[in-house]
Amino acid sequence: MPDIKQAKILIMATDGFEQSELMVPQEKLSNAGATVEVAAPKSRMKSGKIYGWDKSDWGKTVSVDKDIDDVNPADYDALVLPGGQINPDKLRAESKAIEIIRAFYSSGKTVAAICHAPWLLIEAGVIKGKKCTSYHSIKTDVINAGGQWRDETVVTDQGLVTSRNPGDLDAFVNKIIEEIREGSHAGRRQAAE
Repeated sequence: MPDIKQAKILIMATDGFEQSELMVPQEKLSNAGATVEVAAPKSRMKSGKIYGWDKSDWGKTVSVDKDIDDVNPADYDALVLPGGQINPDKLRAESKAIEIIRAFYSSGKTVAAICHAPWLLIEAGVIKGKKCTSYHSIKTDVINAGGQWRDETVVTDQGLVTSRNPGDLDAFVNKIIEEIREGSHAGRRQAAE
């Protein structure tokens, strides 16, 4: 069981991320002892940072540690995908972002998506046959992609962690920590398929 204090976690997002869905996991995972880095595509509004969305307008900015083109999934233990409507919609058009999600998933590492971020899991082709949840407005998208949608605070299926909205953040972060401690799901996933 890897210790969360030894874990290196990547948060991938771009402008328009739901402010709390990036900043709360970033803070809580860092406070638990993990090393947390933020990666974003070069197509962001400003070099070195991304802009959050807070209710009805642009919110706070978050510093970007690296461009997604420079991300090596082998360097990390988990991937966190914040939601918001704008952020995942923009990211799913970035082929490198989708490639990163697939690499994390295929290696059995924890992949966590909240709110509208399961759009990214759909685009990456990793949600089919998996138990999951999302923001209620994309429930049909998830079901049409083959996901087994549930209306629950947090749903986990072989290292894939999903939650519905900012109200689920505590359970979401706790489950990410638990999944990281369990280690790689690659062997267990292959046995189940």
